[in-house]
Amino acid sequence: MAIQLKVPSIVCEGCADTITKEIKTHEPEADVKVDIQAKTVTVNTKASEESIKQMIVAVGHTVDE
Repeated sequence: MAIQLKVPSIVCEGCADTITKEIKTHEPEADVKVDIQAKTVTVNTKASEESIKQMIVAVGHTVDE
């Protein structure tokens, strides 16, 4: 299931790497795509949307509802 989240705190490749690494740590099978320009994170995973949001927030980013 693909989950797309708006993450306005993404500003650079470093942000994208941090978010990707955090999600992959918990969900190694997940396919993570971060669009820095659009400030979105798209995750194809079996995990719940809530758990993905928590992972992004855990590394210091904000997720828009």
